[in-house]
Amino acid sequence: MNEPAAIRSILPPEVVAVDTFHDAHDGMLFAAEEKAVSRSVDKRRNEFTTARICARRAMKLLGVPEQPILRGDQGEPKWPAGLVGSITHCAGYRGAVLAPRGDIVTLGIDAEPDDALTNGVLEAISLPEERLALQKLARKHPGVAWDRLLFSAKEAVYKAWFPLTKRWLDFEDAMVTIEPDNGRFTAALKVKGPYVSGAQLTGFSGRWIATNGLLLAAIVVPAQSR
Repeated sequence: MNEPAAIRSILPPEVVAVDTFHDAHDGMLFAAEEKAVSRSVDKRRNEFTTARICARRAMKLLGVPEQPILRGDQGEPKWPAGLVGSITHCAGYRGAVLAPRGDIVTLGIDAEPDDALTNGVLEAISLPEERLALQKLARKHPGVAWDRLLFSAKEAVYKAWFPLTKRWLDFEDAMVTIEPDNGRFTAALKVKGPYVSGAQLTGFSGRWIATNGLLLAAIVVPAQSR
C-alpha cells in the first residue's frame, strides 16, 4: 500500500492518500474496530479492515499516531481530533485520504468501477438535466461510463457534505455538472448549505479521473486562509 498515483493526481498537496488493490489480512484491527465488524460478512469485514489500514498509513504520513477509526451513527468514519478524511471502497479497490483540519475543512472521495449503472439506478440518482447532459457526454466522449461517474461524484458530494452538517443529502439535492476535458466537476446545492469560514456554502467543486478500470472522484474544501 504505497501512496497512489491515481487518486494522488486529483488531490492537492495538503492531502495524503493511501490505496490498494488487495485486501489486508485479519488481525490488524484495534479491539473497538474488531467489535464493530464482529458480525459482518467476510466482504464487509475485508472492506472495513483494509480501508482502515490505508487510513492509518495515511496517519503515519502526517506524523499522527495510529488510532482506531470507528463508525458514527450514519456509518461515517469518526476521525481523530485535528484530522479530516474520507474512505472509499469498491470491487478490487480500497482507499483513504486525510488532511490536517487547519488546512482542509472537509473532503470526500469515491471509487467506482468504470461500468454502466444497472437498469433503473440512473433514474433514481439523477435529475432530468443531468440525464440530458450524460446523453451529450456519451455521444461526444465515448469510452467512459458517465452515468457511473455521476454517481461517484454525488457520493463524493455527500461525503464532503455530511461532516459539515450531520444531515442527509439526497441525490436530487445537488446538481452535478461534469467537465469532460479537464477532469473536473461541480455540484450546485439545491438545499440550504452550511456556513463555512463565514460564508454559506452553495456548492462543491471536484476532480475526477478514469484509470485502471476505475472512476475516482474527489472533493476538497480548503480552509479560507489558504
